[in-house]
Amino acid sequence: MDTNIFRKKLTRVKKILAIHTGGTISMSQNDKGEVVPNAQNPIAQQETILAGRVELFTDEMFNLPSPHMTPVQMLQIKQRIDQAERDGIDGVVITHGTDTLEETAYFLDLTLPSTIPVVVTGAMRSSNEVGSDGLYNFQSAIEVAADDASRGNGAMVVMNDEIHTARYVTKTHTTNVATFRTPTFGPIGIVAKDHAAYFQKLIRQDTCDIDHVVDHVYLIKVYAGMDGSLFGFLDNDETAGLVIEGLGAGNLPPQTLPAIQRLLDRKIPIVLVSRCYNGVAEDIYDYQGGGIELRKMGLTLCQGLNGQKARIKLLVGLSAGLQGDALRQFLSTAVS
Repeated sequence: MDTNIFRKKLTRVKKILAIHTGGTISMSQNDKGEVVPNAQNPIAQQETILAGRVELFTDEMFNLPSPHMTPVQMLQIKQRIDQAERDGIDGVVITHGTDTLEETAYFLDLTLPSTIPVVVTGAMRSSNEVGSDGLYNFQSAIEVAADDASRGNGAMVVMNDEIHTARYVTKTHTTNVATFRTPTFGPIGIVAKDHAAYFQKLIRQDTCDIDHVVDHVYLIKVYAGMDGSLFGFLDNDETAGLVIEGLGAGNLPPQTLPAIQRLLDRKIPIVLVSRCYNGVAEDIYDYQGGGIELRKMGLTLCQGLNGQKARIKLLVGLSAGLQGDALRQFLSTAVS
């Protein structure tokens, strides 16, 4: 007997909400070969995907290239998912442009309870290009969102037959369809023929149920020979927080320290991550600008997140009203 068929007969039809926000997955090439937004999203019209196995509901919230996405719109997506869960939806798929996809996914991971599956997906090739990956990724994301094994995994990113955590995944190539990777840890699962197959377990974290987002949270990348000029521009009453992508294990050029100290004197929270592709920021080196001195100054070393993810986490923590030791504990590791 085909046990897969038997299993499907016993599984009820799942209600899946597809939230479309724009990006390459909803675009086409024009006569000049330029990739541009469509008046109608071709992916949103695919209502027959997994017919008989899922009941697909569609919400075309935005039609934005992903560089136009802001935390305000991320919060609107979060609130729409909250409503969907109250309405009995079993899982949610969000289609999104790939440039900022990891930031929206991580924002949702930090602000939504880990109950119904939330899956973010996109495409590297527009809908009318040869080898377009949008429809396939969309179908794979629905498979994952409809699978009971996906519950409790936080927000996920599904691309190119792989399932990644929103917490660690990042875009690694400008155009390759295999661009989304999870450095150090790898994907937590794959999309099999008709279901999600998991082989790692995600360590959960506390979430922040925020109702607004703060502004003026910045990200600066450090380089050899850097001085304090850029940090000086943030020395004002509006700056709410700062993430610094430091060198190596978490070190800074000594010329930056006086300007950074002035920001700390203003009680501006500063988070330090590494600009390295793999590894974590640690207080290893005891020299001027080394991680040991930076921690003593009051910088919070965040382990396991890249700069853009750490900025989202700082923004969410501040929006939740966290301060002082509570904020530092929230930021200090990726699984706090």
